[in-house]
Amino acid sequence: MKLTTTTFVSVDGVMQGIGGPDEDRSGGFERGGWGVPHFDNETATFVNQVYLRADAFLFGRRTYEIFAGSWGAMADPGDNPIAVALNTLPKYVASTTLTDPRWANTTVLSSEVAAAVGELRAKPGGELQVHGSRTLIRWLLDNDLVDEITLLTFPVVVGQGTRLFPDTGPDKALELVESRATPSGVTVQVYRPTGRPQYGTATTDMKHVK
Repeated sequence: MKLTTTTFVSVDGVMQGIGGPDEDRSGGFERGGWGVPHFDNETATFVNQVYLRADAFLFGRRTYEIFAGSWGAMADPGDNPIAVALNTLPKYVASTTLTDPRWANTTVLSSEVAAAVGELRAKPGGELQVHGSRTLIRWLLDNDLVDEITLLTFPVVVGQGTRLFPDTGPDKALELVESRATPSGVTVQVYRPTGRPQYGTATTDMKHVK
């Protein structure tokens, strides 16, 4: 399976509390729900299509518990592609503290996570998808376990909250494989990691300066 990450971020990189004021108030975060006004039909259609490609999900504990408390608590998923996928497909949680998952089809990866993720990637199938799960995504990138990154960037500067990438960390070169924008201004970029970036020195061709 191809390991893919899908992340909703603001222009300043915040990924915390996109869905509502009380979704995630950790760290004193008070600006939850910033993505809702921009979640138009085209964005929803794209996200639905992402979930239709999933064969399994990999979560960090915090995102898993948020999803379990919302999507996992739906009495009848109906034909909602996100709810159907999340409630029927295998779910894996990288956690050393979660011991009694109550969401059906959940397996906890508490040790040898890199090896376990490697085994999942080696299985035939479509996508092993990671949604949210900031800490897990950082760790997966650090260990070169991500095949594809999808960023949905919402046209807002939140100004506080946890961000996808740390202030300092390993550098990654990315290949842009898809880009689009929705009517509400959400931009979708799909990248593939290609190793370390190259660095150079900018030069000015004075003949073209007017």
